[in-house]
Amino acid sequence: MRAALLFGKEDLRVEEIPTPEIGVEEVLLEVKAAAVCGTDIRMYRNGAKGVSPKTPLVPGHELAGVVAKAGREVRGLREGTPVAVAPNMGCGTCDACVSGNTQLCQVDFRAFGINLPGGFAEYVRIPAEAVRQGNLCPMAPKLSFTAAALAEPLSCVYNAFLRSDIRPGDRVLIIGAGPIGLMHAKLARAGGAGKVFLNDLSAERLQLCRSLEPDLITVGGEVVQAVMEATGGRGADVVITACPAPEAQADALRVAAANGRVLFFGGLPAERSTVGLDTNLIHYRQLVVSGTTRQSIGQYRRVLRLIEEGVVKVEDLVSARYKLEAIREAFGAVLRGSGLKHVVSFLGE
Repeated sequence: MRAALLFGKEDLRVEEIPTPEIGVEEVLLEVKAAAVCGTDIRMYRNGAKGVSPKTPLVPGHELAGVVAKAGREVRGLREGTPVAVAPNMGCGTCDACVSGNTQLCQVDFRAFGINLPGGFAEYVRIPAEAVRQGNLCPMAPKLSFTAAALAEPLSCVYNAFLRSDIRPGDRVLIIGAGPIGLMHAKLARAGGAGKVFLNDLSAERLQLCRSLEPDLITVGGEVVQAVMEATGGRGADVVITACPAPEAQADALRVAAANGRVLFFGGLPAERSTVGLDTNLIHYRQLVVSGTTRQSIGQYRRVLRLIEEGVVKVEDLVSARYKLEAIREAFGAVLRGSGLKHVVSFLGE
């Protein structure tokens, strides 16, 4: 089969490798669509733990496909079943796992495209643990594979949506107008937010997001003053940082309203992760400051339903589709900040 292999920093090659063999409790997935994520780009630019010329990795954790083979002891999944893939799995027995938060497992966390072979390949072996934990989620017949692949980033956003407790009428500010920022905006609107502000340094990105969601209030440049003026000095009830910028986290506290919720969604580079914050703002405004990472399988399944039922549209985020052989072109587009989501398609699109 053909697969894109990451051999190290900025070393991504499409090569022919053996098609995986499966055991009696495993599934062989034929990939139909796999989207490029910012995490893929960080792994490409900086290298990744355990990845080397001797131990290359197939990246790609936003994927959907069809069950090509099912081991004889697999129940509930037949050959030909279209499925979306929740990428994270844990040991299954620690406190985090039994509470349903396998994405926070500290014992044996694994994820497709991170430390297991992922979706930038024609086929993926789904281990027995993932089959048992429910990582393969059957899709509605009408759902496209591209939309199903985007359930992964949207479910990460949904985790943050629940934590930030967006309520009807809330004024919500999202800092960062990439695909994740726009997903936050879409969910905020679906949750009843009264006004949704979207901030970014790129006027092009803001214009693109506004063309897809005309109700957004886009703000370029200095965000604190602009949002304070637009809210009569009150500030935003919910502030979400969807970018890897320490300055955004500091601004988030300054622009949050009394009793507001601040959610740090975008992780920071390790060398910049210590941020000077005015904690008096947290104290005197009674702010709740939190963060989220990844998603649980339950959250993934709920988001898949939101997409299937048309509550949140995701295919309008797709800027381009690529054949596997053009994956470096897709990575280059993401690195340049061109468009929003870029998808590797195995459907001849």
